[in-house]
Amino acid sequence: MRVTLDGTPLLGVRTGIGRYTASLLEALARTSPIGEELRASAFTLRGHGRLAGALPAGVRTQGRAAPARVLQEAWARSEWPPVELVSGPTDIYHATNYVLPPLRRARGVVNVHDLTYLHSPDLVDPTSRRYQALVPRSIARASAVLALSQAVADQIQEAYAPRVPVVPIALGVDPLWATASAPDDALRQQLGLPSSYLLFVGTQEPRKNLATLLRAHALLPDAPPLVLVGARGWGNQLDVSGCITPGYLDDAALSSVVAGAAAVILPSHDEGFGLPVLEALAAGTPVVASDLAAHREVGGEVAVYAPPGDPEAIAAALVGVLDAPGDPGPRRRHAAPFTWERTATATRAVYQQVMA
Repeated sequence: MRVTLDGTPLLGVRTGIGRYTASLLEALARTSPIGEELRASAFTLRGHGRLAGALPAGVRTQGRAAPARVLQEAWARSEWPPVELVSGPTDIYHATNYVLPPLRRARGVVNVHDLTYLHSPDLVDPTSRRYQALVPRSIARASAVLALSQAVADQIQEAYAPRVPVVPIALGVDPLWATASAPDDALRQQLGLPSSYLLFVGTQEPRKNLATLLRAHALLPDAPPLVLVGARGWGNQLDVSGCITPGYLDDAALSSVVAGAAAVILPSHDEGFGLPVLEALAAGTPVVASDLAAHREVGGEVAVYAPPGDPEAIAAALVGVLDAPGDPGPRRRHAAPFTWERTATATRAVYQQVMA
Protein backbone atom coordinates (compact mmCIF):
# COMPACT_ATOMS: atom_id res chain seq x y z
CA MET A 1 0.00 0.00 0.00
CA ARG A 2 1.41 3.36 -1.06
CA VAL A 3 0.43 6.21 1.27
CA THR A 4 1.30 9.84 0.57
CA LEU A 5 0.75 12.57 3.16
CA ASP A 6 0.67 16.31 2.57
CA GLY A 7 3.91 17.42 4.21
CA THR A 8 3.46 21.14 3.48
CA PRO A 9 2.74 21.91 7.19
CA LEU A 10 6.24 20.63 8.04
CA LEU A 11 7.84 23.61 6.32
CA GLY A 12 8.46 26.85 8.21
CA VAL A 13 7.54 27.45 11.85
CA ARG A 14 5.49 24.48 13.02
CA THR A 15 2.19 25.40 14.59
CA GLY A 16 -0.26 22.76 15.80
CA ILE A 17 -0.96 21.25 12.37
CA GLY A 18 2.75 21.06 11.59
CA ARG A 19 3.42 19.27 14.88
CA TYR A 20 0.54 16.89 14.22
CA THR A 21 1.84 16.06 10.73
CA ALA A 22 5.40 15.52 11.98
CA SER A 23 4.41 13.34 14.92
CA LEU A 24 1.95 11.28 12.88
CA LEU A 25 4.56 10.63 10.18
CA GLU A 26 7.15 9.58 12.77
CA ALA A 27 4.70 7.20 14.45
CA LEU A 28 3.52 5.76 11.12
CA ALA A 29 7.14 5.17 10.09
CA ARG A 30 7.99 3.46 13.40
CA THR A 31 5.04 1.08 13.07
CA SER A 32 5.00 0.60 9.29
CA PRO A 33 4.16 -2.99 8.30
CA ILE A 34 5.86 -4.86 5.49
CA GLY A 35 4.51 -3.73 2.15
CA GLU A 36 3.57 -0.20 3.20
CA GLU A 37 5.37 2.68 1.48
CA LEU A 38 5.21 6.08 3.21
CA ARG A 39 5.79 9.23 1.20
CA ALA A 40 5.25 12.95 1.61
CA SER A 41 4.68 15.74 -0.87
CA ALA A 42 4.49 19.51 -0.47
CA PHE A 43 2.57 22.16 -2.36
CA THR A 44 5.14 24.93 -2.56
CA LEU A 45 7.64 26.38 -4.99
CA ARG A 46 10.31 27.94 -2.77
CA GLY A 47 10.18 25.45 0.11
CA HIS A 48 9.96 22.19 -1.82
CA GLY A 49 13.69 21.48 -1.52
CA ARG A 50 13.50 21.58 2.29
CA LEU A 51 10.92 18.82 2.58
CA ALA A 52 13.38 15.90 2.53
CA GLY A 53 15.22 17.30 5.55
CA ALA A 54 11.96 17.60 7.50
CA LEU A 55 10.94 13.95 7.13
CA PRO A 56 11.65 11.07 9.54
CA ALA A 57 13.57 7.99 8.53
CA GLY A 58 11.47 5.65 6.43
CA VAL A 59 9.54 8.40 4.64
CA ARG A 60 10.64 9.69 1.27
CA THR A 61 9.64 12.71 -0.76
CA GLN A 62 7.53 12.48 -3.87
CA GLY A 63 6.10 14.92 -6.37
CA ARG A 64 7.08 18.20 -7.97
CA ALA A 65 7.27 21.79 -6.82
CA ALA A 66 4.01 23.65 -7.41
CA PRO A 67 2.49 26.91 -6.09
CA ALA A 68 -0.08 26.25 -3.36
CA ARG A 69 -2.13 29.39 -3.99
CA VAL A 70 -2.58 28.67 -7.70
CA LEU A 71 -3.47 25.04 -7.03
CA GLN A 72 -6.01 25.92 -4.34
CA GLU A 73 -7.69 28.45 -6.62
CA ALA A 74 -8.04 25.74 -9.27
CA TRP A 75 -9.26 23.11 -6.78
CA ALA A 76 -11.90 25.46 -5.37
CA ARG A 77 -13.53 25.64 -8.82
CA SER A 78 -12.69 22.43 -10.65
CA GLU A 79 -11.41 18.84 -10.53
CA TRP A 80 -8.09 19.67 -12.19
CA PRO A 81 -5.23 19.02 -11.74
CA PRO A 82 -5.53 15.67 -9.95
CA VAL A 83 -3.18 15.09 -7.04
CA GLU A 84 -1.34 12.30 -8.87
CA LEU A 85 -0.17 14.84 -11.46
CA VAL A 86 1.44 16.97 -8.76
CA SER A 87 2.40 14.49 -6.03
CA GLY A 88 2.90 11.31 -8.05
CA PRO A 89 1.04 7.99 -8.10
CA THR A 90 -0.27 6.65 -4.79
CA ASP A 91 -2.97 4.39 -3.40
CA ILE A 92 -3.99 6.77 -0.59
CA TYR A 93 -3.51 10.50 -0.38
CA HIS A 94 -3.86 11.92 3.15
CA ALA A 95 -4.52 15.66 3.11
CA THR A 96 -3.35 16.73 6.56
CA ASN A 97 -4.50 20.34 6.35
CA TYR A 98 -8.13 20.76 5.21
CA VAL A 99 -7.54 20.66 1.43
CA LEU A 100 -7.91 17.35 -0.44
CA PRO A 101 -7.06 17.77 -4.13
CA PRO A 102 -8.99 16.06 -6.92
CA LEU A 103 -8.08 12.40 -7.29
CA ARG A 104 -7.64 10.24 -10.35
CA ARG A 105 -7.36 6.70 -8.91
CA ALA A 106 -6.19 7.24 -5.33
CA ARG A 107 -8.46 7.16 -2.31
CA GLY A 108 -8.52 10.38 -0.31
CA VAL A 109 -8.45 11.04 3.44
CA VAL A 110 -8.71 14.62 4.71
CA ASN A 111 -8.22 16.26 8.10
CA VAL A 112 -10.69 18.99 9.03
CA HIS A 113 -9.15 20.30 12.25
CA ASP A 114 -11.86 22.78 13.26
CA LEU A 115 -14.65 24.82 11.70
CA THR A 116 -13.66 28.28 12.92
CA TYR A 117 -13.45 29.44 9.28
CA LEU A 118 -17.18 28.63 8.97
CA HIS A 119 -18.60 29.57 12.38
CA SER A 120 -16.38 32.58 13.22
CA PRO A 121 -14.68 33.77 10.01
CA ASP A 122 -13.64 37.02 11.68
CA LEU A 123 -11.25 34.99 13.87
CA VAL A 124 -9.24 33.53 10.97
CA ASP A 125 -6.98 35.00 8.30
CA PRO A 126 -7.85 35.21 4.58
CA THR A 127 -6.01 31.95 3.85
CA SER A 128 -8.23 30.07 6.29
CA ARG A 129 -11.38 31.80 5.04
CA ARG A 130 -10.74 30.15 1.66
CA TYR A 131 -11.63 26.87 3.37
CA GLN A 132 -15.29 27.92 3.08
CA ALA A 133 -15.03 26.95 -0.60
CA LEU A 134 -12.28 24.35 -0.39
CA VAL A 135 -13.47 22.14 2.47
CA PRO A 136 -16.88 21.17 1.01
CA ARG A 137 -15.15 20.07 -2.20
CA SER A 138 -12.51 18.21 -0.18
CA ILE A 139 -15.15 16.31 1.79
CA ALA A 140 -17.02 15.44 -1.41
CA ARG A 141 -13.80 13.93 -2.85
CA ALA A 142 -12.84 12.03 0.30
CA SER A 143 -13.31 8.39 1.22
CA ALA A 144 -12.98 9.37 4.90
CA VAL A 145 -12.77 12.56 6.94
CA LEU A 146 -10.62 12.79 10.06
CA ALA A 147 -11.38 15.04 13.04
CA LEU A 148 -9.25 15.45 16.15
CA SER A 149 -12.17 15.22 18.57
CA GLN A 150 -15.74 13.96 18.72
CA ALA A 151 -16.84 17.59 19.14
CA VAL A 152 -15.44 18.55 15.74
CA ALA A 153 -16.68 15.32 14.14
CA ASP A 154 -20.19 16.28 15.26
CA GLN A 155 -19.76 19.78 13.83
CA ILE A 156 -18.63 18.36 10.48
CA GLN A 157 -21.66 16.07 10.37
CA GLU A 158 -23.99 18.96 11.13
CA ALA A 159 -22.42 21.37 8.65
CA TYR A 160 -21.74 19.06 5.70
CA ALA A 161 -23.58 15.73 6.24
CA PRO A 162 -20.76 13.79 4.51
CA ARG A 163 -21.57 10.61 2.61
CA VAL A 164 -18.38 9.03 4.04
CA PRO A 165 -17.25 8.22 7.60
CA VAL A 166 -16.11 11.08 9.84
CA VAL A 167 -13.63 9.52 12.25
CA PRO A 168 -12.43 11.28 15.44
CA ILE A 169 -8.80 10.41 16.18
CA ALA A 170 -7.19 12.14 19.14
CA LEU A 171 -3.67 13.50 19.05
CA GLY A 172 -0.83 12.08 21.11
CA VAL A 173 1.86 13.41 23.39
CA ASP A 174 5.57 12.61 23.15
CA PRO A 175 7.03 10.67 26.10
CA LEU A 176 9.48 13.51 26.78
CA TRP A 177 6.63 15.52 28.33
CA ALA A 178 6.14 12.98 31.13
CA THR A 179 9.77 13.35 32.18
CA ALA A 180 10.10 17.11 31.63
CA SER A 181 11.54 19.13 34.49
CA ALA A 182 11.42 22.84 35.25
CA PRO A 183 13.98 25.07 33.48
CA ASP A 184 17.47 25.08 34.92
CA ASP A 185 19.23 28.33 35.72
CA ALA A 186 20.80 28.57 32.26
CA LEU A 187 17.48 28.26 30.44
CA ARG A 188 15.76 30.65 32.86
CA GLN A 189 18.45 33.23 32.22
CA GLN A 190 18.34 32.67 28.45
CA LEU A 191 14.56 33.15 28.28
CA GLY A 192 14.21 35.71 31.08
CA LEU A 193 11.97 33.50 33.20
CA PRO A 194 11.22 34.32 36.85
CA SER A 195 10.94 31.66 39.53
CA SER A 196 7.13 31.58 39.18
CA TYR A 197 5.10 32.35 36.04
CA LEU A 198 1.83 31.68 34.23
CA LEU A 199 2.13 30.39 30.68
CA PHE A 200 0.26 30.81 27.40
CA VAL A 201 1.34 28.60 24.49
CA GLY A 202 0.11 29.39 21.00
CA THR A 203 0.24 31.70 18.01
CA GLN A 204 -0.84 35.23 18.83
CA GLU A 205 -3.96 35.43 16.67
CA PRO A 206 -7.60 36.36 17.36
CA ARG A 207 -8.83 32.76 17.72
CA LYS A 208 -6.49 32.18 20.66
CA ASN A 209 -8.24 34.95 22.64
CA LEU A 210 -5.09 36.42 24.14
CA ALA A 211 -6.81 39.78 24.66
CA THR A 212 -9.20 38.27 27.22
CA LEU A 213 -6.34 36.51 28.98
CA LEU A 214 -4.49 39.83 29.30
CA ARG A 215 -7.59 41.40 30.85
CA ALA A 216 -7.96 38.47 33.25
CA HIS A 217 -4.32 38.70 34.29
CA ALA A 218 -4.67 42.44 34.89
CA LEU A 219 -7.37 41.65 37.47
CA LEU A 220 -4.75 39.77 39.53
CA PRO A 221 -2.03 42.25 40.48
CA ASP A 222 -0.37 39.72 42.81
CA ALA A 223 -0.33 36.87 40.28
CA PRO A 224 2.94 35.64 38.76
CA PRO A 225 3.94 37.29 35.47
CA LEU A 226 2.51 36.01 32.21
CA VAL A 227 4.85 34.27 29.73
CA LEU A 228 3.73 34.10 26.10
CA VAL A 229 5.36 31.35 24.05
CA GLY A 230 4.69 31.12 20.32
CA ALA A 231 4.86 32.96 17.03
CA ARG A 232 3.59 36.53 16.70
CA GLY A 233 0.90 35.50 14.22
CA TRP A 234 -1.47 38.05 12.72
CA GLY A 235 -4.31 40.43 13.61
CA ASN A 236 -4.33 43.50 15.81
CA GLN A 237 -1.09 43.65 17.73
CA LEU A 238 -1.82 43.63 21.45
CA ASP A 239 0.14 45.48 24.09
CA VAL A 240 2.14 42.67 25.67
CA SER A 241 4.81 44.93 27.14
CA GLY A 242 4.02 43.64 30.63
CA CYS A 243 4.56 40.01 29.57
CA ILE A 244 7.64 37.90 28.98
CA THR A 245 7.81 36.88 25.32
CA PRO A 246 10.52 34.32 24.53
CA GLY A 247 8.93 33.61 21.13
CA TYR A 248 8.80 30.21 19.45
CA LEU A 249 10.55 27.36 21.29
CA ASP A 250 11.59 23.89 20.18
CA ASP A 251 10.03 20.90 21.92
CA ALA A 252 12.87 20.36 24.38
CA ALA A 253 12.79 23.93 25.67
CA LEU A 254 8.98 24.14 25.48
CA SER A 255 8.43 21.01 27.55
CA SER A 256 10.75 22.35 30.24
CA VAL A 257 9.05 25.76 30.30
CA VAL A 258 5.63 24.07 30.54
CA ALA A 259 6.82 21.79 33.36
CA GLY A 260 8.03 24.81 35.34
CA ALA A 261 4.86 26.91 34.97
CA ALA A 262 2.48 27.56 37.85
CA ALA A 263 -0.31 26.98 35.32
CA VAL A 264 -0.84 26.81 31.57
CA ILE A 265 -3.77 28.83 30.21
CA LEU A 266 -5.46 28.20 26.85
CA PRO A 267 -8.42 30.63 26.58
CA SER A 268 -9.18 30.02 22.88
CA HIS A 269 -12.52 30.93 21.33
CA ASP A 270 -12.38 27.69 19.34
CA GLU A 271 -10.14 24.61 19.15
CA GLY A 272 -10.27 21.32 17.32
CA PHE A 273 -8.31 19.59 20.08
CA GLY A 274 -6.01 21.70 22.27
CA LEU A 275 -2.57 20.08 22.19
CA PRO A 276 -1.08 22.51 24.78
CA VAL A 277 -3.70 21.26 27.26
CA LEU A 278 -2.63 17.65 26.77
CA GLU A 279 1.08 18.42 26.89
CA ALA A 280 0.74 20.45 30.07
CA LEU A 281 -1.20 17.65 31.76
CA ALA A 282 1.45 15.15 30.67
CA ALA A 283 4.05 17.34 32.37
CA GLY A 284 1.90 17.46 35.52
CA THR A 285 1.18 21.19 35.20
CA PRO A 286 -2.21 22.67 36.19
CA VAL A 287 -4.34 23.79 33.25
CA VAL A 288 -7.00 26.48 32.87
CA ALA A 289 -8.76 26.17 29.50
CA SER A 290 -11.74 27.78 27.84
CA ASP A 291 -14.93 25.81 28.32
CA LEU A 292 -15.12 24.12 24.91
CA ALA A 293 -16.35 20.62 24.16
CA ALA A 294 -13.02 19.72 22.55
CA HIS A 295 -11.09 20.95 25.60
CA ARG A 296 -13.26 18.87 27.91
CA GLU A 297 -12.56 15.79 25.78
CA VAL A 298 -8.82 16.39 26.19
CA GLY A 299 -8.68 17.67 29.77
CA GLY A 300 -11.44 15.64 31.38
CA GLU A 301 -11.82 16.27 35.10
CA VAL A 302 -8.18 17.18 35.72
CA ALA A 303 -8.29 20.58 33.95
CA VAL A 304 -10.17 23.70 35.07
CA TYR A 305 -12.53 25.46 32.65
CA ALA A 306 -13.85 28.99 32.24
CA PRO A 307 -15.97 30.73 29.57
CA PRO A 308 -13.67 32.23 26.92
CA GLY A 309 -15.42 35.60 26.93
CA ASP A 310 -15.35 36.12 30.71
CA PRO A 311 -12.08 37.58 32.06
CA GLU A 312 -13.42 37.54 35.63
CA ALA A 313 -14.13 33.81 35.41
CA ILE A 314 -10.69 33.12 33.93
CA ALA A 315 -9.09 35.16 36.71
CA ALA A 316 -11.06 33.24 39.35
CA ALA A 317 -9.96 29.93 37.80
CA LEU A 318 -6.34 31.07 37.91
CA VAL A 319 -6.67 32.03 41.58
CA GLY A 320 -8.06 28.58 42.28
CA VAL A 321 -5.15 26.68 40.72
CA LEU A 322 -2.58 29.05 42.24
CA ASP A 323 -4.05 28.57 45.71
CA ALA A 324 -4.45 24.79 45.32
CA PRO A 325 -2.37 23.40 42.43
CA GLY A 326 -3.10 19.82 43.44
CA ASP A 327 -1.21 16.61 42.85
CA PRO A 328 0.43 16.29 39.40
CA GLY A 329 -0.06 12.51 39.44
CA PRO A 330 -3.70 12.43 38.25
CA ARG A 331 -2.87 14.88 35.46
CA ARG A 332 0.00 12.70 34.22
CA ARG A 333 -2.12 9.54 34.45
CA HIS A 334 -4.92 11.20 32.50
CA ALA A 335 -2.54 12.13 29.67
CA ALA A 336 -0.69 8.80 29.55
CA PRO A 337 -3.11 6.95 27.18
CA PHE A 338 -2.77 9.71 24.54
CA THR A 339 0.14 8.38 22.47
CA TRP A 340 1.19 9.05 18.90
CA GLU A 341 1.37 5.30 18.35
CA ARG A 342 -2.35 5.12 19.15
CA THR A 343 -2.99 8.00 16.74
CA ALA A 344 -1.00 6.23 14.02
CA THR A 345 -2.76 2.90 14.60
CA ALA A 346 -6.20 4.50 14.34
CA THR A 347 -5.17 6.45 11.24
CA ARG A 348 -3.76 3.37 9.53
CA ALA A 349 -7.03 1.57 10.27
CA VAL A 350 -8.81 4.29 8.30
CA TYR A 351 -6.38 3.80 5.39
CA GLN A 352 -7.12 0.09 5.39
CA GLN A 353 -10.85 0.72 5.59
CA VAL A 354 -10.94 3.03 2.58
CA MET A 355 -8.78 0.61 0.56
CA ALA A 356 -11.18 -2.21 1.37
